[in-house]
Amino acid sequence: MKSAQGADPAIATQRNATGLVAGGLIGSLGGLIGLGGAEFRLPVLKGVFRLATLEAVIFNKAMSLLVVAAALLARSGSISWGELFTHLPIVLNLLAGSLIGAWLAAGKAIHLPEKLLNTLIMLLLVGLALLLIAEQVFHLVPSGEAWFASPLAQGIAGVVAGFFIGVVAALLGVAGGELLIPTIVLLWGVDIKLAGSLSLAVSLPTMIVGFIRYREAAAFEVLKRERTLFVFMAAGSVLGAILGGMLLGSVPTDWLVIGLAVILLISAVKVFKY
Repeated sequence: MKSAQGADPAIATQRNATGLVAGGLIGSLGGLIGLGGAEFRLPVLKGVFRLATLEAVIFNKAMSLLVVAAALLARSGSISWGELFTHLPIVLNLLAGSLIGAWLAAGKAIHLPEKLLNTLIMLLLVGLALLLIAEQVFHLVPSGEAWFASPLAQGIAGVVAGFFIGVVAALLGVAGGELLIPTIVLLWGVDIKLAGSLSLAVSLPTMIVGFIRYREAAAFEVLKRERTLFVFMAAGSVLGAILGGMLLGSVPTDWLVIGLAVILLISAVKVFKY
C-alpha cells in the first residue's frame, strides 16, 4: 500500500484532515461510552485510507494505546484512582489471561493469509456489533450481583474470559471494552461506570503485549510510512477521548451505542467481506 507521502500536497492535506476529524469523532465516542473506539476505527483505516488488513490492525493498535491512556486519565474525574486501586485484584485476574491471549493471537495473525484474516475480523466485528445491540436492548449486564460466590470459580472464570478477550483485542487491534465491561459487571457485580474504567486498566497492558508481538511483522513498517496520518489521527483521537470522558454521565448513551453498533455491523461486512 502506498501512502499519501510524496503525493500532491492538496491530497495529502485533505487526507490528514480526514484523519484528524475521524480520529476526533471516534475518540470522543469511545471516551463517552467507555470503549477505546478502535472497533469503529478499523473499518475506516481499511475502507477510507486503504491500508492492508494487517497494517490496519497494527496502526489501530498503536492508536488504541494512546486513546485508552487518554480515556483512562479523562475518566479519573468520575472514577478516582483510589477506587481503581481498590479493585486492582479484578484487573490482575483478567490480565492473567488476556496477556497470554494477546501474545498468542498476535503471533498467529502475522502469518495468516489476508483473505483468512479479513474473514476472521469480519466475524469478530459482526459479533461485537450484535453483542453491543443485545446488551442495550435486553440489558444483559445488570449491576450489583456477581455470578459466582466462590472466589476460586470467579478467578478461573476471569482468567478464561481474559484469555479470549486478549485474543480478540490482538486480532482487531482494539481495547476490547465491549467484552471486558460486561465480563467485569457479571463476574464481580461492580457498577458499570467503574467497570468502564477497570476495562481500560486491563486493556492498556494487554494492547502493549500485542503491540510488542506485532513488531516482528513486516507490516509494522506502516507506522513509519504513515507517520503523518498517525500524528493527525492521534491528535484527533486523544482530544476526542478527553472530551468524551469529560461528558461521561451527562449524555444518555443507550441509543447512541445501538446506532454505533448498527454502523459497525454494516461497515464490517462492507469493508472486510471479499
